[in-house]
Order: sequence, then structure tokens, then C-alpha cells
Amino acid sequence: MTDLTALLLLVVFATLVATGARHWRIPAPSLLVVGGVLIGLLPQIPDVRVAPEVISVVVLPPLLYASAEEIPWRELRLVWRPVTVLAFGLVLATAVAVGVVAAAVTPLPTTMAFVLGAVLASTDPVAVTALGRKIALPPRLQVLVQSESLFNDATSLVLFKVAVAGAIAAHAVTLPAAGGQFLVLGGGGALVGGVVAGVVALIRRRTEDPILETVIALVTPYAAYVLAEDLHTSGVTAVVIAGVVLGSTGHKLTNATIRLQVHAVYGTVVFLLESVVFALIGLELPSLVRQLNADENSWPIGVLAVAATVIAVRLLGVLPLSAVMQRRRGNGAVTWRIPAVVSWAGTRGVMPLAAALSIPLAVDDGSPLPHRPLILVLTTGVVVFTLVLQGFTLAPVVRWSKIALEPEHTAREEARARAGLARAGLDCLDELEAVEAAPATLINQLRRGLLARLDQADADQDDGTALPGSVSATGYRELRRTVIAAETAQLQRLYADNYISDVTRRRLQRRLDLEDAGLGDE
Repeated sequence: MTDLTALLLLVVFATLVATGARHWRIPAPSLLVVGGVLIGLLPQIPDVRVAPEVISVVVLPPLLYASAEEIPWRELRLVWRPVTVLAFGLVLATAVAVGVVAAAVTPLPTTMAFVLGAVLASTDPVAVTALGRKIALPPRLQVLVQSESLFNDATSLVLFKVAVAGAIAAHAVTLPAAGGQFLVLGGGGALVGGVVAGVVALIRRRTEDPILETVIALVTPYAAYVLAEDLHTSGVTAVVIAGVVLGSTGHKLTNATIRLQVHAVYGTVVFLLESVVFALIGLELPSLVRQLNADENSWPIGVLAVAATVIAVRLLGVLPLSAVMQRRRGNGAVTWRIPAVVSWAGTRGVMPLAAALSIPLAVDDGSPLPHRPLILVLTTGVVVFTLVLQGFTLAPVVRWSKIALEPEHTAREEARARAGLARAGLDCLDELEAVEAAPATLINQLRRGLLARLDQADADQDDGTALPGSVSATGYRELRRTVIAAETAQLQRLYADNYISDVTRRRLQRRLDLEDAGLGDE
């Protein structure tokens, strides 16, 4: 079997499993990991070896960018304090705790144990976003979990580089040096991401070609990542900042047709990459285990101990932080529901795997780095364990906590917003009618459709009234697009005034885009 054939088979397998997961309403990352492990255990399957650049350069940037695009800037400003505490304090505590436990229960020396701690210190944005898409968490809580998983990578990356330097060079790194490295990595990456986002926004404002827009959207995360890495800053941070900035302004940069095409293409790319990478994580574990030495056969105990440490430290760190925040807001009795969900959503995934694969093969004197395969096994094992345990049980935990938004809540919010858009459209028609800017027949037809929406009729159903023969199709399209523009402006005002959530805004904007694109060309 050639490498190309194996890759194609992996894509087909991952796509089928991910499609089945959606159909059965099972978290796709968890099912993909289980499927990958089962396939990897078959004796006919050759050993799987993944080059570090495949994960870090090819797969990671678009997945991080897609996750960052989903974070609304408005909600992010409201949760920056807990995100900052979790991204710094909890990452440091996790790295230390995992290092201590790994040194005690595995053959890893202290330096390599802390390399493992740095690798597993941060939650994974790709896994968290993929697991959270089907769970209707309150907007602020959803943004908190996703933002933490995105912004704690800079801290984890600095710890990882410090730990690796100590392991391969056998010398300690001072605290001021580590602080300076963090500023260069995190601050430099944020600066690069902001510059890339600004340049891309300028280009997209002046572009009306759907193909060119799609290419720009696909290239943007790679440009941010590669440019930041070439400047010796954090490529991950650069991609995250670019994604957050462009995600909050993307609806203002292009028209409806281009937005729909970019969304469809990017959604397809993200689906394929997510499916393949999570299947690859499971598929690689049996192969890595077969490479271990005889003194490393106790790795299952190490995986269980480290995974339990990761989960316990997160729970012990989130609970007091949540209690302090709830008391500061004057919420009365402190509830365990929110910290339980936040703690249980802290899965590990693609990021730790990419970091572990980038560990050097040798120390400074040229000798092999000891126990590197064991670190890969422990990392992959913990990733698989958290994806399976927390991935399959996150939805029941959310239901048990009773903080998930009921479908009726979302439906009521959307209905109110649609009514507001319809009223904005009617006001626009009244203004056009007052200045006789359009034929009365067109205005009356559009008014009937908008009144039907106010009466809770199906907004997407055509009213069945044929255009009079004396009215041109071009005139109808122009007038309907004018009304859609008024509805879009009202939608943005509703979001800016906190009447609707970002999820509702995106859903209604997509409906308006579909209606606009369905009018065709003039």
C-alpha cells in the first residue's frame, strides 16, 4: 500500500465515521479517536508515523482560525479576566502537577517529566470547539471555554520551550528569560496576527471575485502562522488573533454570495481536517506503543495517572475561581453547575500532539533524547482518554447541570429578532413609498411578505404571488435588496444592543445572505 493510497483510505474512513457521528448525535472527535485506535490494533495495519510539520503547519492553522472566527468580540470582552487567570495560572499549575506525577509513576527523568507537563498543560481549541458545537451553552460560558483554549496556548508554548531547553541543554532557564520569551512569543504573535488581519481586511474590502475571496480565506491562517514563526514569535497566537478580528468583521467585508461560498468551502475543509486528524490520533497510539522499550511497558498506569491529574487540577483550579467571580457579581449562593461544565470541557487534542511531535530527537551532545517515544505515548494516551471520557460524557454533564439553553429559548430569541427585521423592512418600504422610489405593485408585494413574517408565517416560504407582467425582474431584485440591506442593518443594531446572541446573529445573517443570493444577478 502506497502512502497516497493509505491517505485516501484514511480520509474515506474518517469522513464516514464523522458523518455517522453527526447522524447518531455522538461527538465526532471521540468516535473518530475510538475508531482510529480499533483500526490501529489490527495486525495488517502498518505503523503510522506523522511528521511534526504535517500537524503544526498543514492541519493546525485552519482549524485554529475556524475556532477563533466563532468567538464574538462582544462576549470576549466580558470574560477576559477569567480567561486570563485560566490561561496563565491554571496552565502553570497543570504543568507542575503533571511533571511531579509523571516523575513519580513513570521512568521519565525530572526534566522530561516537565516537558510532558508543558505539552499537556493547555486545553485544545480544536477539540473543545468540535465537542461544543452541538451543545447549547449560554453564550458567555461558550465563549469562556473556547477563548481559554485558544489563548492559553502561548503560555503552554513558552513552558514547552523552556522545558525542552532544560532537557536537551541540561541547564536551567531563569525566570526573567522565560518572561521575556513569553512577551516575544505571545506579544509578537498577537502583533503579527493583527497586522495580517488588517491587510486581509483591506484586500477583501476591494475584492468582489468569489474565487479570489475563497483563496484569501484559505490562505489567511497559513500566512499568519508562517509569518509569525519566521519572525520567531507564536504562530498559534497570530492565527488566533487574526481569526478573532476577521471573524468579528467578516460580515462587513463582502457581499452575501461571497460569504456563502467562503462559508461552504471553509466548512468542507475544516470537516475533512478535523475528521482526519482525530482519526490519526487514535490510529497512531498502537503504533507508538510498539516502539517502547521494555522498561516503559507500564505506560497505561502513567496515562491514567497523568489524565487523572489533568482533570483534577482543572477542577480544583476552576472551582475557587468560579466561586470568587460569583460572589463578586452578587449572585447569592455559589453554584457548582458552571465550574463543573467548564472543568469537564477541558479536553486535550491536536495541540498537545503537535507539541509532542516537535520534541527534538537528540540532546546537544548528539545522543538520543531519552524516553521521547514514551512522552509521545503518554501524550497520545491522555488525549485519547480525555476525548473518549469527557467527549462522550460532556453532553450528559451539561444536561445534568441544567445550564444549557432550551430549544424554546433559542427559538423565542430568533423569533423576536426576525420580527424586528421585518419591522425594519416595513419601515424601509414606507420610506420608499413616501418618495415614490419604486412601483407600488412591488412595494405592496414585498409588504405582504414582511407582514406574513410578523404573523409568524414561514419566513422562507414564497407568498405565491406572481410578478405582474408590467413589472421588471430587475426592479424587484433592486427593491428586495434594498429591504434586505435595511434588515441587515437592523440585525447588527439588535446584536450591538445585546438583544440577541452571536449565534442568532450568524444564523439570521445566513438566511438573509441566502435570500440575497437567491435573487440572482441583475
